[in-house]
Amino acid sequence: MKVSVVILNWNRPKDTSQCLESIEKIQITNFKLQIIVVDNNSTDNSVARIKKQLISLKKESGITSEIIENKENLGFAEGNNIGIRHALNHGADYVLLLNNDTFVGRDLINGLIATTKQFPKAGLISPKIYFAKGYEFHKERYKDKELGKIIWYAGGDFDWMNVYGSNHGVDEVDKGQFEKVKETDFATGACMLLRKKALEDVGLFNEKYYMYLEDVELSLRMKNAGWKVLYSPKGHLWHKAAQSTRIGSDLNNYFTTRNRLLFGMRYAKIRTRFALYRESLRFLASGRKWEKIGVRDFYLRRFGKGSWGD
Repeated sequence: MKVSVVILNWNRPKDTSQCLESIEKIQITNFKLQIIVVDNNSTDNSVARIKKQLISLKKESGITSEIIENKENLGFAEGNNIGIRHALNHGADYVLLLNNDTFVGRDLINGLIATTKQFPKAGLISPKIYFAKGYEFHKERYKDKELGKIIWYAGGDFDWMNVYGSNHGVDEVDKGQFEKVKETDFATGACMLLRKKALEDVGLFNEKYYMYLEDVELSLRMKNAGWKVLYSPKGHLWHKAAQSTRIGSDLNNYFTTRNRLLFGMRYAKIRTRFALYRESLRFLASGRKWEKIGVRDFYLRRFGKGSWGD
């Protein structure tokens, strides 16, 4: 059995380096491990630094690895798709998609693989994810001994009326309250294990989204095709939340606004679609700059990168 880890990098070699260091210590039991780093046309020293580390990693651990250099920034969806396709074309039975601003627990892959054996129809699984120390939303709430055990994701709910996803357990101290494998509305793109057979059945990320909601959309297609989307506490990792994009930033406003319309108008009920339409008119009249542009691009069918960066 072969597991390929796909990590997308864009101008954050320090984060990617820490992520790779954690993978080097991971437990490997009855599977071969491959690492594929996809660089999204970084403009810093990312590629040289990562190449050097991958060579060292192979010498120290024997883990095979490679780096794919994109000629432009293809965003989260298409950038990861390139890595996933490469993994599948080179014999991967499972693909572990991993944000570069994470570092993993030693049990992560073994725990997720164990979950796939328990649930043969699991197409998509996300593990328990903690805030990395110092990256909590509300640092002042916690005792020192609780840091590193503050939950960022333990499954998720999707609010169909407002077309927003929310994580279970966010900001809670882990006291064993999320120790059951369970079906969830969506797996998170921060870390998800994808089964080859499920990907062959439903396809990869929808590249129209570029970033935001592409993980929810893939989760929904998995469910509609009869695959299970699961949260599993049998593996865990830590996440430096919102390193690449900030809530309330121009980038966040643009892609969230446009992609909520893209997702909702395709999958939501008529009542919600009408609410989205009214909201889009309000954004056009009095929204922030990039909310207006996001609405405009939706109606002009400008997807992918759209107007971002023009």
